[in-house]
Amino acid sequence: MIAELPQRPLVLFDREYGCASLVLQTAHLKADKLMRLRSNRCLYSAPPAYSGRGRPRKHGAKFQLNKPQTWWAAQQMVELDDPKLGQLRLRKWDNLHFGASSQHPMTLILVERLELGSNCCPAKPLWLAWSGENSCALEVVWRQYLRRFAIDHWYRFAKQTLHWTLPHLSTPEQCDRWSDLMPLLTWQLWLAQDLVRDYHLPWQKPLTNLTPGRVAQSLFPLLVKIGTPAVAPKLRGKSPGWPTGQSRSPRPRYPVVKKGRGQFQNHRNLVS
Repeated sequence: MIAELPQRPLVLFDREYGCASLVLQTAHLKADKLMRLRSNRCLYSAPPAYSGRGRPRKHGAKFQLNKPQTWWAAQQMVELDDPKLGQLRLRKWDNLHFGASSQHPMTLILVERLELGSNCCPAKPLWLAWSGENSCALEVVWRQYLRRFAIDHWYRFAKQTLHWTLPHLSTPEQCDRWSDLMPLLTWQLWLAQDLVRDYHLPWQKPLTNLTPGRVAQSLFPLLVKIGTPAVAPKLRGKSPGWPTGQSRSPRPRYPVVKKGRGQFQNHRNLVS
């Protein structure tokens, strides 16, 4: 599917996915990756040149994100003024890698907010790791990660409003078809934004620029005018039942996945 795209895609990952396992399992994908890192992660620089004795080293100097004394001078540092976040300082270190993925170097990016937040406390730094063929400017690449929040809101909307995870389907093909309907439903709501009138509940505020959720809430009068291509419902009565002589295939069964008890579940103070 990636090979059919007109350009190389960019994939964004939250900090729980920023690890060596993800880098190894996605190394074959022809896509650029921008992942957030936890502040307690440890990375390594490229190993020094082989001395000719013993086993060649896989790692160089240690770079501990939460220990500034392990940092060295950045390859690039930029300060800019963002209209929303204020004064920012960006730093970049090239050719770093995780301990378990030494063959896949990355670019480490640190985003620091120099001004105090609304609570008069310094904001936590943002650590990003870039892995890909196309190198972006430091002033541009960190802004790409901000698009992840809009994507996360769409996933929440698809699960809660469009009932993406509600049906219990039997086959992977049915799950794929149901998942393919989610973007189509989103586009229909976007196209119907100017065709519906805001219908809000008594505790909701009226909106002029309708959100996808408010459009779905106000879509019923439009559906009544458009109609449906579905077949009219049949009359009530006794069902004819299953046709005689027609074989019925049983629903496939799968083994139950059982998880072991964790360390906290075995505690003596746990009340079940």
